[in-house]
Amino acid sequence: MATAATPAAAETTAVRALTVMVRAMFPHPSFPDGPYERCAETILGAAGEDVRFRTQLDQGLRDLDVAGGAPFAELDDAKKLEVLRGMSSTEFFEGVRSRVITSLYDDREVWSLLGYEGPSYDQGGYASRGFDDLDWLPAARIEQGS
Repeated sequence: MATAATPAAAETTAVRALTVMVRAMFPHPSFPDGPYERCAETILGAAGEDVRFRTQLDQGLRDLDVAGGAPFAELDDAKKLEVLRGMSSTEFFEGVRSRVITSLYDDREVWSLLGYEGPSYDQGGYASRGFDDLDWLPAARIEQGS
């Protein structure tokens, strides 16, 4: 007789599944798993506060495995992308996507990996902090006294 998974085991499984999904949706080969895992945990936290989203999330994660014909985590990258494209119009996908944007890219480790120094308001703004230190941009065409 099969036994039901413990809540902790189910949560761990969901974090793993979401981590793989988020990495497939927003692939950054140089990113370690940490930011993706924290993002997955944030999504699960949001699901814990919203019964409707939790239901969509639980069903959506099951649908990922079914749509690919194998567990989503075991699919190659092209197949993962194909499955995600097929689900892109669902509330599940949109619920995850919208939370990833506000979670993954607000992670300080991601900021560091992308070269973003963070907000400047608490340091007096960018005027004296290298607003023009991007050497790959053309020189600013600012005329003094205009």
